Order: sequence, then C-alpha cells, then structure tokens
Amino acid sequence: MFGVYIIFLIYFLFFAESTGRTFEGRTYHYNLVLFKEIGRFWHHRKTLGVLPVMLNLVGNVVAFLPLGFFLPIMYQKCRSFFYTVFFCFEFSLIVETIQLISKVGSFDVDDLLLNTMGGAIGYLCFITLNYMRRKHHEKKEENQL
Repeated sequence: MFGVYIIFLIYFLFFAESTGRTFEGRTYHYNLVLFKEIGRFWHHRKTLGVLPVMLNLVGNVVAFLPLGFFLPIMYQKCRSFFYTVFFCFEFSLIVETIQLISKVGSFDVDDLLLNTMGGAIGYLCFITLNYMRRKHHEKKEENQL
C-alpha cells in the first residue's frame, strides 16, 4: 500500500496536468513568506472557487497524511512523534526543492507547513488506531482466560 501511495503522490506532485504541472514555458516560482499563499488563497476564495482553495489548503495536508501513518508501521524509529514529523518535513522539503529546480510547481513554505501538518495528523491517526487495536487485543485475551 505504501508503494502505491508513493506512486500516486509523485504523479500528483510532478506530473498531473490537472494541478498545473506542465513543463512548457515555466519559470522559477517560490514563496518564502510563511502564510502568504494560504492567506492569498483564503482571501480570494470566492474568486478562485472552492476546488482550487480546497486542493491547495486541504490537499497538501491530506497528501502527506498517509506518510505520517505508514512511517511508524514501517520503521521502528518513526514510533516517535518528533522523528516522524521531522521526516515528513524533510520529505516535503525535498519535494518542494525538486519542484523548484524542475520548474514544475513552486517552492512554497506554506506547502512545507501544510505537508508537515498532514504527516503529524497521520501519525496521530496511527497512534489512535494502534491504541484501539491493542485494547481490543487485550480484551480478547482476557475473554479467552
């Protein structure tokens, strides 16, 4: 499942034409001011429409949610909240840098924030579901005794 997720993530981050990922006539685009693009999208939400605003604001969070969920399953080190969040930040930084260099998309510190938040939420989902799984397993063992 993790491999399929990574393939879809790479496709949408670098190749999906529906999200404006084209190679023709691109220049370097970047935003180094925190909350600038988030504020711009929110301010112009009526003009832009619901889909572009949700795609940018919610999409960046949702896109990295599975990463925060799968990392603790795959790597014991990632059972730490801070390690998982840092890894999600690093991965997002790599993606944003590749987008800048390749001129596909833009380097945006707001995306770094939103992607990292998605990874953190994914980790919290993992912790919650893992706790529920353990409690269910403990009750099942008690009933068998």
